[in-house]
Amino acid sequence: MTKEDVPEPLEGRDSVLGHHARLSAHLQNSGPQQAVIHQVASAPMPSDCEFSFFDPSDHQCREILLDPNTTVPELFAVLRQWVPQVQKNVDLIGSEILKRGCGVNDRDGLTDMSLLHYCCKAGAPGIGDADTAASFARHLLALGGQPNLRSRWTNMRALHYAAYFDVPQLIRVVLQASQPGDVDATCSDFDFGTALHIAASNLCTSAVRCLLDLGANPTFKNERGQRPADVVPDPLNMPLEMADAAGVAKELHALLRETLPRICSPVHLGPPSPPPALSDRARAQLGTLGIRLGGPRGDRWAEGGPCGVDRADGLLPGFRLPESRPLLF
Repeated sequence: MTKEDVPEPLEGRDSVLGHHARLSAHLQNSGPQQAVIHQVASAPMPSDCEFSFFDPSDHQCREILLDPNTTVPELFAVLRQWVPQVQKNVDLIGSEILKRGCGVNDRDGLTDMSLLHYCCKAGAPGIGDADTAASFARHLLALGGQPNLRSRWTNMRALHYAAYFDVPQLIRVVLQASQPGDVDATCSDFDFGTALHIAASNLCTSAVRCLLDLGANPTFKNERGQRPADVVPDPLNMPLEMADAAGVAKELHALLRETLPRICSPVHLGPPSPPPALSDRARAQLGTLGIRLGGPRGDRWAEGGPCGVDRADGLLPGFRLPESRPLLF
């Protein structure tokens, strides 16, 4: 499917924040838009560019970015570049895509990802800016972005991308706009595991903690019968050069194990011990009182069981009478 009935591009070179009001009014007046998949294109680059990636801080790249003739597919191609110069400017590039009439839920023809999907990737530590990405994600959701859309290539939702790239800020934003229970939405590409499985298998500690705080189920089993704790890589199988990752794996495994319900082993109760045998002297003393052990009801017989009284030299045995008076012997 290709892009059809595209509104005319908005004129001018407004800043990211300056055009939001006009864009919102435009979308409200135009009614609901059918999401489309844009054709695949290459990223536009200056002819005399000395680097192989798009850098919005470079004046030539910025001219291309703000040029109304630069198409939506070309800007999606820019977003696909996994470099800090691009990912830290996801709001700027994404806003230029929207200005050209792209629907908020439209998809990149190569990856089948929406702008919200790209936003969740763009907060990755060491590559993007999580706060910038989270702010733009809120804007996309306010414009009608759907958090439950899945990429048809990976079957991942925005939540799954945020978990995969360890971006708790995006996890919170997406789940705030989602339905109850969506925190445990599964993904077929990860053995029908949840976002918690994805974060655990990628050693994304921040994402794991965030998901647990937001109610993710640590006992949920994927189609292999594995819980999130079971998919954490085994630190013993990691080479020495991955010692840091092994430490993270050990910590993460312990964290997830602590969240599992503890199964208490039943206390084994053996057969009751028989009461201690009475000495001949004790039996004689009971006889003088008219008490027969095990006698028929009606006779004065000892109900209850043996008892004892503590003494300095040990326990003095006795027998408890119906009147709760111990008989010592």
